[in-house]
Amino acid sequence: MIRILCIGKMKDKALHMLEEEYTKRLSAFAKIEILEVRDEPNDRIEREKEAALAKEKEGERALAQIRDGDFVILLDLHGSHWDSETFAEKLGGWQMASSNLTFVIAGSLGPSPALTARANVRWKLSDLTFTHLMTRVLVLEQIYRAFMILNGRKYHK
Repeated sequence: MIRILCIGKMKDKALHMLEEEYTKRLSAFAKIEILEVRDEPNDRIEREKEAALAKEKEGERALAQIRDGDFVILLDLHGSHWDSETFAEKLGGWQMASSNLTFVIAGSLGPSPALTARANVRWKLSDLTFTHLMTRVLVLEQIYRAFMILNGRKYHK
């Protein structure tokens, strides 16, 4: 099983349609579940303490959804960065290590220290900055691409 755990709700209809398309495609390879936990309002957070508290609350909600045996891949600006072939190899190895993979997309303030500590792997998707909603689609697409590579299919060029 592959779970995509997102802090915040999908609010964009076009991106939601893409999310559904990749979830459908991925169902040929694995059971996919997308979970959302509530994010903290942070448009007026100006002090470090307030930001840390918001991240802590979001992290607690996310951690409550992670099971003990889950292999957790945290999307993190300070994580490891791979090309598609290497990511496919990693995904294959992670699946051998655990039947439950949980990819975590933190809120706009980033992951809490507790969420970072729980991660088995920290993955930097890109040096570029994406919205959290776009990241959800990109993560699904990269997982799909990895399965296509692992299965010798022609999707990846």
